[in-house]
Amino acid sequence: LTPAADAPRPQPRPRRRGAGHQRQAPSVLTRPAPPVPPVATVARVALGLALVGAGISHLTVAREEFQAQVPSWFPVDDDVTVLASGAVEIALGGSLVVLSRWRVAVGLVAAAFFVVIFPGNVGQWLEHQDGFGLDTDAKRFGRLFFQPVLVAWALWSTGALRALRRARPRD
Repeated sequence: LTPAADAPRPQPRPRRRGAGHQRQAPSVLTRPAPPVPPVATVARVALGLALVGAGISHLTVAREEFQAQVPSWFPVDDDVTVLASGAVEIALGGSLVVLSRWRVAVGLVAAAFFVVIFPGNVGQWLEHQDGFGLDTDAKRFGRLFFQPVLVAWALWSTGALRALRRARPRD
């Protein structure tokens, strides 16, 4: 038998919370991104577009030059490394541009990416590998100081730095 269309439907029971049970605050990664100044938005989009451009060049016109920069100790084939890092740069760059609601999470991932590839920059300096005008040890060494700038840029322009500060437990 089927219930009559006009029969009352059972109402769902409200959930009860035990004494002392409080709702957990959402994660810094899942709550809406905090507002940022317009200059930070411009910086985020610029970083995203730069990453997309760099990623495309990994896959096309500068592929061989990027292969020469892969350290000899890295256990993955040079071409596979360049293709994978190019794809990651395109994905991260595009995400920085279009996923503004998730910009905190994307900013954290981008900053982590810049940290992860830093040993490759150190390897380029230690192994004296030329590439992109970095044809002296002094130039390659100087480039190492740009990597922390990229990390800071990713964290600041996405509001990730502010979100992490707000999420920190207060004493």
